[in-house]
Amino acid sequence: MQPIPGFDDTIAAISTPPGRSAIAVIRLTGPRAHEIVARVVTPWRDTERSAYLTALCDPVNGELIDRPLVTVYRGPASYTGEDMAEISVHGGHVVPALALAALITAGARIAHPGEFTRRAVLNGKMDLLQAEAVGDIIDAGSRAMHHAALNQLDGGLTRRISALRESILELEALIAYDIDFPGEDDGPLAPQRIATATAHLVGSLDSVLATSETGELIRGGATVVIAGAPNVGKSSLFNALIGYGRAIVTDLPGTTRDALEALIDVGEWPVRLIDTAGIHETSDVIERLGIEVSEQWLRRADIVLACGDSTELLLQAVTQVTSRTAAPVLPVRTKGELASEGASIAEWPHPPVIVSAHTGAGLAELSRRIQVELTEKHGERVHDAPLLTRERHRHAVALAHQELINFEEAWHNGAVPVSIAAVHLRTATGALEDLIGIVGVEEVLGRVFSSFCVGK
Repeated sequence: MQPIPGFDDTIAAISTPPGRSAIAVIRLTGPRAHEIVARVVTPWRDTERSAYLTALCDPVNGELIDRPLVTVYRGPASYTGEDMAEISVHGGHVVPALALAALITAGARIAHPGEFTRRAVLNGKMDLLQAEAVGDIIDAGSRAMHHAALNQLDGGLTRRISALRESILELEALIAYDIDFPGEDDGPLAPQRIATATAHLVGSLDSVLATSETGELIRGGATVVIAGAPNVGKSSLFNALIGYGRAIVTDLPGTTRDALEALIDVGEWPVRLIDTAGIHETSDVIERLGIEVSEQWLRRADIVLACGDSTELLLQAVTQVTSRTAAPVLPVRTKGELASEGASIAEWPHPPVIVSAHTGAGLAELSRRIQVELTEKHGERVHDAPLLTRERHRHAVALAHQELINFEEAWHNGAVPVSIAAVHLRTATGALEDLIGIVGVEEVLGRVFSSFCVGK
């Protein structure tokens, strides 16, 4: 196949993490991929998509490096759209490094970060949104993010954005016709039809833009802050919820001086759990700084777990936290294995969740309550709905949305010539094209001639 302009060389990289493992996979792609592999393996077979055992040797001295499995792919039916090969060698540090060095000696070069997927985009195997989804699948820290990334890789968001782009192009075509043929009985469509179509597009972009909050929440996790007085079991609760001892736990008050955070997967909404320094009056400069950090997190929280190991301290925590945050406050009675006051606190309007970091009692209920609060705050998740999960996505859709509004106002008021107002449509289209990584300079003109008989 023809090489991509600017990508006429062949690249290689170890695609698995370094270290002790059963196998390591080395990938090659480019116009000389098969030729280069053939120089280092014996026997070489170019049978497509069929793994076979071979010997990989140093191309200079012929020394045996390993006996790997080789799988051959032919472009365009490959991940990158180019000729490819995958070599599965034994894992560890030495064998993969020697195998990669042999391929470099034979004529490949080390791939740049993301270059395989970049070539896939340039070869039309995927668009930019799908390429980002590949990274998101790898980096996913929760089932929710994994599901959103799979939907994006499958083209869910691409199809939604492409449909919106198509609609704007249709509108551009109508405007172009009106500009070129102003005497044709006001064009093929009445002005009200254009106004209605514009309003519909603005509403559709509004709906897509509204998913950015959910997308951000799924990508980064809802911020759930653990707060309360020192030495009431906040760090023990943090460790119990994340499943390992990350926070230092002692009987000394003020042990936590800075906020610790961890992403945990406990249900529909991923949670970014924050363990903060105890809130109390102190003259210690370092402790005061830790408390200021805690207060900053409280202002940014989606939910606050106000913790206390007695009714008095729990009431104090709720009071202190409520004055420092606008987020929902969930009372948590810690050290539940020592609790003997359950009857009195059960009479509260919002009964606390009684938990024990030591025995694990109450942790499942606490996780459930967190999920309920998040659902009440953000609404039920629609699992297969395309989401804007990055700032780049939000910015592009927001730009298209604003340009449609600008066009709508200019068209309605007649403040500027139609040809000037139409610039807003082109900018809106360009924003969505940048989002999915396509450019179609002649498409509007093509639509004019295909949609209407202009040769009469």
